[in-house]
Amino acid sequence: MKKLALPDDILMQIDKPARYIGNEFNSVKKNPADVDIRFAMCFPDVYEVGMSHLGIAILYDMLNKREDTYCERVYSPWPDLHNLMKERNIPLFALESQDAIKDFDFIGMTLQYEMCYTNILQILDLAGVALESKDRENDDPIVIVGGPCATNPEPIADFVDLVYVGEGETSYPLLLDLYKEHKAKGFDRQSFLRAAAKIPGIYVPAFYEVTYKESDGTIESFKPIYDDVPAVIDRQVVKDMDSSSYPTKMLIPFVRAIQDRVVLEIQRGCIRGCRFCQAGMIYRPNREKSVDVLKEQARELLASTGHEEISLSSLSSSDYHALGELMDFLIDDCLSEGVNVSLPSLRIDAFSLDVMSKVQDVRKSSITFAPEAGSQRMRNVINKGLTVEDIIGGATLAFKGGWNKVKFYFMLGLPTETDEDMKAIPQLANEVAAAYYDTVPKEQRQGRCQITISTSFFVPKPFTPFQWAPMYEAGEYLRRAKVVNDEMKAQLNQKSLKYNWHHSDVTVLEGVFARGDRRLCPAILDAYKSGCFFDAWGEYFDFDKWLAAFEKNNISIDYYAYRQRDLDEILPWDFINCHVTKDFLKREWNNAMNAKVTPNCKMSCNGCGAGIIGSGVCHNAR
Repeated sequence: MKKLALPDDILMQIDKPARYIGNEFNSVKKNPADVDIRFAMCFPDVYEVGMSHLGIAILYDMLNKREDTYCERVYSPWPDLHNLMKERNIPLFALESQDAIKDFDFIGMTLQYEMCYTNILQILDLAGVALESKDRENDDPIVIVGGPCATNPEPIADFVDLVYVGEGETSYPLLLDLYKEHKAKGFDRQSFLRAAAKIPGIYVPAFYEVTYKESDGTIESFKPIYDDVPAVIDRQVVKDMDSSSYPTKMLIPFVRAIQDRVVLEIQRGCIRGCRFCQAGMIYRPNREKSVDVLKEQARELLASTGHEEISLSSLSSSDYHALGELMDFLIDDCLSEGVNVSLPSLRIDAFSLDVMSKVQDVRKSSITFAPEAGSQRMRNVINKGLTVEDIIGGATLAFKGGWNKVKFYFMLGLPTETDEDMKAIPQLANEVAAAYYDTVPKEQRQGRCQITISTSFFVPKPFTPFQWAPMYEAGEYLRRAKVVNDEMKAQLNQKSLKYNWHHSDVTVLEGVFARGDRRLCPAILDAYKSGCFFDAWGEYFDFDKWLAAFEKNNISIDYYAYRQRDLDEILPWDFINCHVTKDFLKREWNNAMNAKVTPNCKMSCNGCGAGIIGSGVCHNAR
């Protein structure tokens, strides 16, 4: 391996220096002189989080399968190293080659959550790349972003050259081929961007003009400045999951990652239609892998990594059509080899509990429910599709199976929520605790049952039926948490209940970014310059600095967070076609206001628009 970018004296000063040395098992090694394209794949958060991200692993593997491309990894340096790099003018580098990424052809970043936006600027700043796209020259890297937040890239429009909207397996080959053509004939940045704008799923923010109404500040028009640039960007979707690229040699981190296990993606999308869930809408239609492909991938992944745990990746694993067959294979083949099986995203029913009892140490583990709302009315509003009978029945089955720890996840601040709906959260938890004491004989109990309630605060997201909903001020969120906490203390089984809730300031800021427009860019830039980055980490989040940046740039939190949108308002992301139509989202908004449940996609087609893709559950239903 070539000389490290960081000298020994710096490595000795910083926390977890193994984050920055590269050379992990299964990392790709190429000679940079032998490739035409060098691609820095960046995750704008700390190494342990980024190494757990499946999307980066898929793109890393896919791009490196090209002989003409070398894809290397970059993660946000932790603040201790950030400060030293600034002091000593050490440019940000890629882990594999330890070369400065300013000399690469592409800097790509995934936008997994809104609170990483200042980390995008951190990466560009440390790399020595101009923070705003308008200031970049022909020899600067092309900055491209993708991921879930790319469904509304407007708050970072000034900082990026390209936005990839959708799943990366479809259009990246076209983009890289185009880049090679332009590089071979003498690279001109503007000519390349103009040509790239015609590739499906590629959005070039600089080629679009936005005007705003003087009366209320809402968008008046959003249109391209050139006739040959598309007015609508179609989100890219993989139609055939079996033939899509998937890594069978996952990288093994030197530092323990957030998810230190093999990940087996069994499907994309979800049939359930929860109205708050962006992933459930933008990843439509639900598309499954065949069980034979999954068995082969599981064997290869375990053989190539030596991991002792394999996890199924899915929005709702219980809905996979051959889950029973797949689990029999994993239990027979994996558990016999001493490999644990992790099962997230299961609906708690007799089948799921039977499977979990085979793969978990029941006495040590907890069972997790995500009802999201305490009252039946609110669960109907959000289209959760769970009744109190489902929840109590599932918990009772778990108690009979030997579990005595239950985790509940709820949201506060949902549209139409009342104090009675909030109080229903601890009341439901109390009923579950009562079911334990009614179900498990005293002599068989392992002490009290433990019911842990966790609430997050609802943030409206683009391309969901709740994208028009207002948010609340931070103090109101805390009031709602207090309603839950006070009601919990009034429950008969309060000693079996525990309550955790999230910070409210960061929720408001997330809401501003989630539905923001490009007028936010100067405030994000000023916030970064004042020291804001790693905003998703509580110890580094400084809301006062954000408030100062908003005030300097005349940004109204009321306008972006607390205002209910009109159903006919032009939204900042309306130029993107996610295949779920606005008419469908409006119908679902109205159904929510009437607490009307919409059946899931396997029960009946609800005409969301995703059928036009012609794959997955939509194709199978025809």
